[in-house]
Formats: sequence, structure tokens, C-alpha cells
Amino acid sequence: MGRLTGGPYYFLIGRTGNNVGRVRNGKNTFSMRPHPSSKPPTEAQLAVRFPLGMFAAWLSWISPVIETGFQDYDEGESAMNAAVGYNIKNAVTGVYPMQAIDYPKVLLSRGKVSGPSSPVMATTVDAQLDITWSDVIESTIGLPTDMATFVVYNPSRGAFAVRSGVVARSAESYDISLPSAWSTENVHVYMIFVEVEGKAVSTSAYLGATVVQ
Repeated sequence: MGRLTGGPYYFLIGRTGNNVGRVRNGKNTFSMRPHPSSKPPTEAQLAVRFPLGMFAAWLSWISPVIETGFQDYDEGESAMNAAVGYNIKNAVTGVYPMQAIDYPKVLLSRGKVSGPSSPVMATTVDAQLDITWSDVIESTIGLPTDMATFVVYNPSRGAFAVRSGVVARSAESYDISLPSAWSTENVHVYMIFVEVEGKAVSTSAYLGATVVQ
């Protein structure tokens, strides 16, 4: 891949023939169009591709959460790529081809805003999760007005329930209504605080796994 400093293709973005122009970190680059290999992938290549595909597919269902949660990523890298990259390195369990998502280690956001203090999850009402927390701000960054986002994942259905910016930190509680069909099924629950203007986030907190009442 070369870097363009001028010439007729300097402002090319996209494909022309076998050439591809793009902007990386504010610089125009030029490369040949990649061609698929005719060789079958090796076991090592498959072992690398499997978690990449697994997380790319899984996180794509909650892309708005990821776009906010990983907004503070390196220049030239998308929020989704940053999220996939982090979780591939830190939230995979097992050995290929028996790899799976390690839900307690998953992060759906990374940031400096104070996360939830002493969160507690209860299931006392049918198809509902009752979440409580303290409004204590445990770091120097955070306000009572920070808004909570909750992500509930049901692995048996491969489905998410997302409640974005639904309640302020100061409220100290929120009841998440879930589909009645989820009763008796296991779910994983995450919580994130986002400052009011949406420009800063907490690192997501894994509240645990529970069976829906």
C-alpha cells in the first residue's frame, strides 16, 4: 500500500479497476484491490477468523450501543472494530472450534465515567428485572444526571432487549420489562452510564446472569 502526495488519483476514494483509494488517519492511500485466495484456510487461520465472525455478528445487533460505548477509539478505527478487537482478546472462552463468548468478561463500552455503584439485580415479578444501585460516584468523573442504559441478552433465543438512556443515576432503580416468552429462560445483563450529552460513557458493568421469573 502506498501513500499519495498528489497526482490524478490523490482524491480517489473507492475502487477504480483493480485499484482502491481510501483515507487512513487523514492521509490518502492507494493499494491494489485484494483478491480472494484459492487456497483453503489453514487451521490457524480458521482459529483467528472464528471469534472475529462470532463477535462481529453478535455485536452488530446492538450497534447503536457500541457506537456510543466505544466512541473514544483510536483515530482511523471504527467503534465497532474497537469493540470487536477488545472482546476477541478478552472475552473468548474455549479452544477452536469450541470457542464461545465469555459473557462476564464482555465489554459493551469503555470510558472514564463512573460506573454503577453496588448494583443489585432481582427477579420478583414475572418477566421483569428489578435493578437497584447507589448514586455514589466512585471516580472523579460522573454526575447524578448521567443516564443509564441496560442491555439484556437471551442466549437461548439469540435476542437482545436494550433500554437506552432510560433513567438518571440519581433515580437509583429501574425495572426492566421483558417479553413474557422469556419467563424461565436465562439472561445476561449489562449496565452503562452515559453523560447527558452522550459524549462520555462508563465502562460497562456485567450485572450477572439470572433466570427470568
